[in-house]
Amino acid sequence: MKNNLITAIQSNWISLLISVVIIGILYLLARKRVGFGTRVLLALGLGLAAGIFFNTFKFDATSVGTIGTIYVNLVKMLVIPLVVVLVINSITSISNMGHLRKIGIKTISLFFITTGIAALIGLLVALAFDPGAGIEQAVPKNFKPRDIPTFSQVILDLVPTNPISDMAGGKVVPVLIFAIFVAIAMVHVGSKKPEIVQPVKQFVESFAQIMHQVTKYIIRLTPYGVYALIGTMAAKYGLETLAPLVKVILATYVALLIHFVVTFGGLISFVAKVNPFKFFRKAYPTIAVAFTTRSSYVTLPVNLEVITKRLGVSSRIASFVAPLGATMNMNGCGGVWPAVVAIFVARVYNVPLSISEYILIVVVSMISSIGVAGVPGPAAISTTVVLTALGLPVEGLGLVLAIDAVVDMGRTAVNATGTTVCSVLVANSEGEFDRDAFNKEEDDQLELNPV
Repeated sequence: MKNNLITAIQSNWISLLISVVIIGILYLLARKRVGFGTRVLLALGLGLAAGIFFNTFKFDATSVGTIGTIYVNLVKMLVIPLVVVLVINSITSISNMGHLRKIGIKTISLFFITTGIAALIGLLVALAFDPGAGIEQAVPKNFKPRDIPTFSQVILDLVPTNPISDMAGGKVVPVLIFAIFVAIAMVHVGSKKPEIVQPVKQFVESFAQIMHQVTKYIIRLTPYGVYALIGTMAAKYGLETLAPLVKVILATYVALLIHFVVTFGGLISFVAKVNPFKFFRKAYPTIAVAFTTRSSYVTLPVNLEVITKRLGVSSRIASFVAPLGATMNMNGCGGVWPAVVAIFVARVYNVPLSISEYILIVVVSMISSIGVAGVPGPAAISTTVVLTALGLPVEGLGLVLAIDAVVDMGRTAVNATGTTVCSVLVANSEGEFDRDAFNKEEDDQLELNPV
């Protein structure tokens, strides 16, 4: 028994030493300014290779798993403060109540509706693909399965009672709803007495910037977290168990494609009443930049040019909807992805979900997408919110972080295109959509050099 213990300790040290070397390589690549997405994909490959090596030679990878757990805990640390400040900051960016009642309500309603549709599509596709089949994961020691509540209880649980207590208890949805009330009240009071609201608004804006920076610090650790999480999983289950992750990628892209073609194409065709093929062709620069940069903020300058110069939307509408959309409109990251991951995690951990919880997935995805969008790693944070609200193990997020870079290209393209669609719809309803300009065939092409 003593020899077995020594062997286990030695194998743990060997796996840790190998991991330190790999993490060192990833760090050097970061210092050499190798692209973030490239490093994440490399971490995925190295994690798979190392995990399979550990599994083949029966090395203990406990210490490697600790690294992954630290990363997951740091992501969980961000959730409450980040989503609260960003919900308030996003809504208060609307200048006055008149603007909010008119263009603001239309814009935010479209963001809500399209994100809800995206979450529903993601849910249905995930149920059809069953991407978690074939993976069995031990339930964490601190995870206690809860009784499936009735639908009325689900609704009651969404209503905040004591915001401070809800924050301390990690009850994300009631905190979000409280933040929405605060933000709307700030806009209302600010339209009459801006000097009263200004100090609070400045504090929120400053704190939002600080939280952006904290989030960047955590997101920079993603390649190391990806390596540790996928390496631990491969070490425990071997290569054959990781194959179902391909189904997660496939399910996500199928859901994104359905949302892209059916939802966006349908809204452009039947609401704005324009040719969807011409719309997508004209919106191609936005789609291409979003897909390659994986950043809604980086895509924003190009998207503004596309919306105003290629699609014929007035600058007044574009300057309001596009920046707000880069923050709040996350059909891919906040709609499709959390729904797919929730179904995946529930299946992996053998946690049954009821119709009420399926509805909760859609509702929480709609609400959480407002607060976590536009920051580094919004999909991971939004998914954490959904998993927390459902009472599912947040550790399950680690199982799909390794493929995040692969699906993030499609998610971001859908996010940015959704903002473009909403701009056309709002402009059309306000009489600020120039159909002649839209139908004009131009020879010039927008520069595809993102800022």
